[in-house]
Formats: sequence, C-alpha cells, structure tokens
Amino acid sequence: MTASPTPTASWTVPQRWTVAATVLGSSMAFIDGSIVNVALNAIQQSFAAGVAGSQWVVNAYTLMLAALILTGGALGDVYGRRLVFGVGVGIFALASVACGLAPSLLVLTGARVIQGIGGALLIPGSLAMIGAVFDDAGRGRAVGLWSAATSATNLLGPVLGGVLVQQLSWRWAFFINVPLALGVLWCLRGVPETRSSGANRPDLIGSVLATLGLGLLTYALIQAGESRGTGLLASPGVLGGAGALLLAGFVAWERFSPAPMLPLALFRRRAFSGTNLLTLLLYAALGALTFFLPLNLIGVQGYTPAEAGAALVPLALLLTLLSRVAGSFAGRLGARLPLTAGPLICAVAFALFARPGLGGSYWTTYFPAIVVLGLGLSVTVAPLVSAVLGSVADRWQGTASGVNNAVSRTGGLLAVAALGLIMLGSFRGELETRLQARTLPPALVGTMMAQADRLAQVQPPSTLSAAQVRALRQDVQQAFIGGFRQVSWWCAALSVLAGVVGFFSFSGSGKQQEEQA
Repeated sequence: MTASPTPTASWTVPQRWTVAATVLGSSMAFIDGSIVNVALNAIQQSFAAGVAGSQWVVNAYTLMLAALILTGGALGDVYGRRLVFGVGVGIFALASVACGLAPSLLVLTGARVIQGIGGALLIPGSLAMIGAVFDDAGRGRAVGLWSAATSATNLLGPVLGGVLVQQLSWRWAFFINVPLALGVLWCLRGVPETRSSGANRPDLIGSVLATLGLGLLTYALIQAGESRGTGLLASPGVLGGAGALLLAGFVAWERFSPAPMLPLALFRRRAFSGTNLLTLLLYAALGALTFFLPLNLIGVQGYTPAEAGAALVPLALLLTLLSRVAGSFAGRLGARLPLTAGPLICAVAFALFARPGLGGSYWTTYFPAIVVLGLGLSVTVAPLVSAVLGSVADRWQGTASGVNNAVSRTGGLLAVAALGLIMLGSFRGELETRLQARTLPPALVGTMMAQADRLAQVQPPSTLSAAQVRALRQDVQQAFIGGFRQVSWWCAALSVLAGVVGFFSFSGSGKQQEEQA
C-alpha cells in the first residue's frame, strides 16, 4: 500500500512560507502579463503612440524574459534561490512603480526592460524553491496548490486589469504589483535558503549574445513597419542581419562552452526538439493573437476594458478545468494524439477569430473562437509539459523546463513583431483603398495616412462634419478588421504547422514514447 501525499496540515512552517511566497510571486508575474495586454489601448491613447510603441511595451519585457530566464535559474542555483527570487521581486516592484509613473513611452519601455530582468530572476525560482523545500511525498501537493493558484490568477488577471484601467488608469495596472511584492517579501522571511552545490556558473556571455541577438532581430522587424526612412546602419536589413549573426554566435558559444545555459546535445532527441519547435510555433500564434485581440475589442468593437478582460475568462476557465484530464489522457495513450489534435483545434479557433466583422454580439462573434481556443490549449498544454520533461533524463528536467519556457517567450516575442508588420501593411493598404474610393481631397487622405501606424486610433480631421467623421472612423475600423483577419489566418497557419510537428515528433503509444526518450 503506497503512502498518501503529505497533507497540508503536516507541512512545516518553512514549507508553508515557501508556498505562500512562490504563489504570491508567480501570481504577480502572471497578473502583470495579462493586465498589460488589456491596458495597451489606453497606453497607446495616453502617449499618442503607434503600433511600434505598443509592441515595445510588450516586447521589452518579453525579450528580457526570453533571453535571461535560464540565467536567472542558474543564478538561483549558485547564489541561493531565496536570495535571487527576492532580488527579482524587488526589481520587479521598483520597475512597476517606474512603469506606473512613466512620463513618456520611452521611459515606460525602459522600465519594462528592467521589469523583465526582475521577472527572469523571479519566475524560475518559484518551482525551484518548492522542489528544494519539499520531499517527494509533499512536493506533488505543493505544486498542485501552486498550479491552482496560478490558474486562478489567469482567470482573474484580465478582469482585474480591465477594471483597474476602466475605473482608475492604465498606470494602476503596474501599481497593483507593489502590494503583491510587499506580501512576497514578507513571506520570504520564513523561507529557508537553498542552493545546488554542483550547479554551473551562469553563462553570462551566452546571456549577452542571446539578448543582443533577439533584441536586434525584434527591433528590425518592428522598424521595417515604420514609414520613416532610415540610414544604412539603422536599416531593418542590417539590424536583422546583425541580430542573426549574434544568434549564430550564441549557438556557437553554447556548442563549445564548458557550462552552456542551452545544452545543444538535448536537441539531438527528436521528442525534445519537436516539443520545442511545437512550442515556438503555437506560442507565437498565441502571443500575436492576444496582443491584437484587446486592441480590436476595445479600439474597434467598442468594448470597455473590463468587458475586454472578461471576454478572455472562458479560455482560462477551460484551461483550469480540462488540463488535468488532458494530461491523464496523454499519460495513457502517448503524446502524439493530443500534440497533434490540440494545435489543430487551436488553428480552427484562430480561423474563427477571422470571421467577425464590425459589431455584433460577443456571444456570436468572439465567444465561439475563445471557447474553441480554450479547448485546443487544454488538450495541448499539459501533455506538452509532460512531453518536454519526459524527453530527457531526470537530471536534465529542470534545464528542459527552463529551455521550453524560454522558447515559448521567444515565440511570442518574434510573432508580435513579425505579425505586427503584416498587420500594419494590411491596415495601410486597406485604409488607403477605402479613402481613395471616397474621392476625398489628396491632402485629407495624406493627413489620415500619416497616422496609419496608430492603427485603430487614426483620427479624421476635426474640421469635417459629424457624418463625415463617422464614415471615416468606420473606414479606419474596417481597415483594422482586415488586418486582424490577416493576423488570425497567419496564426492558424502557425498552429497547423505545430500540429504537423506534434504528429511527426512522437510514436503512437506511451510505451514507445518512453523507449524513444
């Protein structure tokens, strides 16, 4: 007869403090991610920003997470997980205050960079501290509580963000992190320090190469959508080439480094490389969709921020309720079926997002797409995590999880930039066509097209009549919907590719999969 998991009542005081600190810390990071997307429309209005500025509000944070999250985990292993976690929480909180007080978009973007550094120190430490403080019997229950709390955060985050933006200001989307951070730091007083005696030193050169390479490549993609001319050294082609060279240098360094943060040998396993390619494709689609959807709901469809946040609740609710069932199913039958079917269901959802036009009830327009996306992700996420961990030996599981986390962030980072370029090109083309069809004076067309990088916030001249302003506003909204449809179809294509990768990366049964790993 096997022993039952240690009940919560028998946890030691340090274990209880550890769970409290990690739940609060993770919730702070997850809430921030969901709130900022809902706040983007208000941020764009506040600073009269174009789409490039909005992209950097998201990408500055994601870039640092993608490039430094493995380094953050390594720092915790070497210098102490509680110490690095606490430093990350402190940096995250101070940067959140700077975000909320930012007088300009440039300052906000810089503060988001620092916030991303804090997140890279904070996020890897959550489960690492739980794993170090609990034994095998109690670890599962502690991780389950952590997972339940983060699922609740995913449910409440968008709604909380919408209410804060609507009732107070977008700045409170960042200020809300301060009381959470103070709670985390209070809990850390009772958390024991842990570290790994055999841990490798952080790969600082690899971190710098990854950050610069991803940063230049992302900047090049965003800059390519700008209508302004640039010099040769600042041209998107040169910047993108430099970014690609730095990323190639990163791969070469990891190949020969005595202590790489990205062990390339792991990618020789078909299951490991396949799960990470699937992650890159699927989370690229998800990142782009969740960036543009709130802009559509608030800026075009007329939803309030609270309504836009609530619109995403069915997705998080389905993930919370169905992920465990999907994980059990994959454990019995293997990863191939869910990692093929799940992304294909997501592809159907992305295609459904391309269906609505201007107006209409939420229940007949975006609700069906959100529900189908929730079903697709529920089928995919838990089996994907299990497949990543099952594709490597036990001693590499922490590294494998960190790599997959970094890959998911990288997918979203690059997709927001690349599909933003497609969105902007489609919007400009359709808006110009619609304006020219009205036989408007060339000067008026030029005035509106000069604002095209603001997407749905392009404003007709105030000298026009109310009827003319309404008609031109509708042209702007229809042009945005045309661009959003293009993004949705590209997301569907990426998700189909993810399903194809899932099919070819695994054998047909759980037993065969284990033998392969």
